[in-house]
Amino acid sequence: MKQFFKFMFASMLGFFLTFIIIFFTFIIIIASIASFSKKDEVTVPKNTVLHLKFDKPITDRTPIEPFEEFGFSFNDNKKLGLDGIIENLKKAKEDKNIKGIYLDLSDIPSGLATIEEIRNALLDFKESGKFIISYSEVYTQKAYYLATVSDKIYLNPEGFLDFRGFIGQVMFLKGTLEKLDVDMQIIKHGKFKSAVEPLILDKMSEANKEQTLTYISSMWNHVTKQISKSRKISIEQLNEIADSVKIQVPEDAIKYKLVDKLMFKDELLAELKQKLDIKKNKKISSLDLGKYSKTAAKSHSKRSKNKIAVIYAIGGVESGEGDDETIGSERISKAIRLARNDSSIKAIVLRVNSPGGSALASEVIWREINLAKKTKPVIASMGDVAASGGYYILCPANKIFAHENTITGSIGVFGVLPNMENFLKNKLGITFDNVKTNTFSDFGSPLRALSPYENSVITVYIERIYQTFLQHVAEGRNMTTAEVDSIAQGRVWSGNDAKRIGLVDEIGGLDDAIAYAAKTAKLEKYRIVYYPKQKDPFKEIIEKISDNTQTSFIKKELGESYIYFEHLKSISKMDEIQARLPYSIDIK
Repeated sequence: MKQFFKFMFASMLGFFLTFIIIFFTFIIIIASIASFSKKDEVTVPKNTVLHLKFDKPITDRTPIEPFEEFGFSFNDNKKLGLDGIIENLKKAKEDKNIKGIYLDLSDIPSGLATIEEIRNALLDFKESGKFIISYSEVYTQKAYYLATVSDKIYLNPEGFLDFRGFIGQVMFLKGTLEKLDVDMQIIKHGKFKSAVEPLILDKMSEANKEQTLTYISSMWNHVTKQISKSRKISIEQLNEIADSVKIQVPEDAIKYKLVDKLMFKDELLAELKQKLDIKKNKKISSLDLGKYSKTAAKSHSKRSKNKIAVIYAIGGVESGEGDDETIGSERISKAIRLARNDSSIKAIVLRVNSPGGSALASEVIWREINLAKKTKPVIASMGDVAASGGYYILCPANKIFAHENTITGSIGVFGVLPNMENFLKNKLGITFDNVKTNTFSDFGSPLRALSPYENSVITVYIERIYQTFLQHVAEGRNMTTAEVDSIAQGRVWSGNDAKRIGLVDEIGGLDDAIAYAAKTAKLEKYRIVYYPKQKDPFKEIIEKISDNTQTSFIKKELGESYIYFEHLKSISKMDEIQARLPYSIDIK
């Protein structure tokens, strides 16, 4: 029997080693074959239409895919990040072979500021005189907003257009926690610091309702203003359409001038052929953005020694290394130091898309930005969200850019310490006992409630962090701490309102921030370098296969409810003291 097991384990080990050798041999063969061929460069035929579809979440930065340079990828659904989308729209504007854009829209699972940046790029594209048309079976509100940049908007005769105004909705966990006998002990500073409300309430507080209504109203006002400008419909009429839900059938969209024509897909294709002046029996030449990104871009300037560093800070703020989807204090601080100490880098643009997170990690990154500011211009660019800890890290910047629909502010601090004693005892039958050398050796234990004295100790710490936060913002924005406190208290603002109250300097996107950085550094010619360096894709192959399988399964099973799973996962990763946005926000 002993010999049998030895033989079995030896065979298993041999099989495993053989599999690894075959796998990497296969990789090397593919790479070798690819190296003898041209890189996966795409040529653009004359009279081509650029086909745009934004049905996947859009990240700020285009991820590197394993073996991308060899012309294949483990991810068939790879999409460009916002940087890649904007870059390729600029390229298409100058490309004589691109005759127009077909926006194939439905839902766009991305933030309004991201959509705004794409919309602005499309408006710039239109200056070339080329056409943009939109078609959909169903337009969500965000998709319709993007569609209004088009020369013509078309809808399926049995389709639907959603136009009813924005809603800010919060999921509350108090009832669930009570059923589980879990007591969430909260210490916070800020009248509006409502991040903790889902844990202790079953509905929004009046202060939270006030702030939420204010910023979603600001966003809606901006959206209706832009739609009014594009569609030649008054803002009053647009609000009347939304208030009365007047778009009930497709014909209503025509009646109220939100759509130009109802048509089927074949009719759309016929119209595209007419615009391209090609015969009915000929195929339309079209490229999606992913393929178009592989076409060669014309270089308009010589390679410059002068550089502008764009540092991406994306995701929740946390201590440690982090990854491409989180703001790890070690990783981002290192990137800032590299840019600060590199004499060829003349300016830094910090691109932030973050709801905040660890107060301590935010302070670590703030320190590096403050040091960098003393050596060269530092310009901040806000994405969809740059709030709480996300605002904390960028407040020293010389200039802050945001979109009208950016969510920002939330200058406040809170602490959460769960008391799991009753859950473990009453639900699982688990009890604990201990001995300790000192009175508070078990301070912060999740196995018992905080004493009044312990609560007061944490409160002192929370107040200290809040005052530090106020001081940083006051110094960065040339305000008094009292002035900052009056607009802080954890309150959330839209980009438009943030500019009005002094938290933001200019309305604009990443390109505007880069242009201003170049102007401030007095650079006529420069090149852009990006930080932090993205991970080597070869090292991520195994991780990616595993992660994609798990994530895809969870997403498939949960569907639209996946966002709640992500929210719960983020809660489980929180440190005790947080400078974080009130809740996960999805404007619909």
